[in-house]
Formats: sequence, C-alpha cells, structure tokens
Amino acid sequence: MPHSEDLPPTPIEVRLAGVFTGLPGLGLLVFGVVILLEGLDTPPRLGNNIWAEFGTFAVMALAFLAASAGLVLGRTWARSPGVVVALLLIGVGWYILGPSEQPVWGVPIGLCGIASLVLLFRRPSRAWALGMHDDETEEEAAERGGLAGRRAERERRERD
Repeated sequence: MPHSEDLPPTPIEVRLAGVFTGLPGLGLLVFGVVILLEGLDTPPRLGNNIWAEFGTFAVMALAFLAASAGLVLGRTWARSPGVVVALLLIGVGWYILGPSEQPVWGVPIGLCGIASLVLLFRRPSRAWALGMHDDETEEEAAERGGLAGRRAERERRERD
C-alpha cells in the first residue's frame, strides 16, 4: 500500500503547546522592558548594567518565542526546543512558587510548562514528530528514521 508523502497535519496539541510556550516568552519581554525603563530612571550603581540585564531577558524571550512560533506554525524542529522551554518553565515556576513565595506568578508559569510538556508528549504530537504513516507503529517509524527516513524513502523512489 503506497504511503502519502504529505506530512500529517500539525496536531492541535502541538499548536497549543506553542501558545503555552509563547505566553511566558511575551512575559519575559515585557518584564525586560519594564526593568530597562525603571533602570534608566534611577541613578547608575556600581555593578549594575541595566543594558546587560535587559539583553539577558530579551534573548531568553526571543528563544522562547522562536520555539513558540515554530510549534504554532507546525515545524518539527521546534519540538525539542519546546520541550526544553517547558522544563525551564516548570523549574522557574517551582522556584517562584516555593523559595520566592510568589504563588501568583509561580503557579501560572509552572502550569504553562506542565501543559506544554504534556501536550508535546501526547500520542498525536509524537506521531507528528516522527512523521508516522497511518499504518505503522512508533517503533516502526523510529526504525525507519522518523522524518529523515521518510525523506530518504521519497528521494530513493524519485531516483529509481
């Protein structure tokens, strides 16, 4: 039975994980801008480089937003960075909730991370990332080499 060469459509779980990954990214960007604006209004202090602090938050925000955009747009490369971002969010949420005693911020951040992680490991998300055919198991797709194996199959058929 011939297989369709089109990739399966991006599951809603992946797109939702992208949204949950992007929300904290937007928050980081806003937080960085607020810190920058407040820092520019205060007199400089020794050892305080407001531009470096803003740059750190901006780079982190852009990394989160890049992973988010990739997931929302259905790019398979974004799944691994999305998992890393989700794990970071869980850790940050725990720290803000526990040691920092800020549950108002820690709970939503941690929940975004947990939701993203769960969504990215649900069966439709795994099948999408592996480029599974309708009639194969995850093990068979992994043995084939996932998306790279699917691409190699297509190129082999085109050469023949």
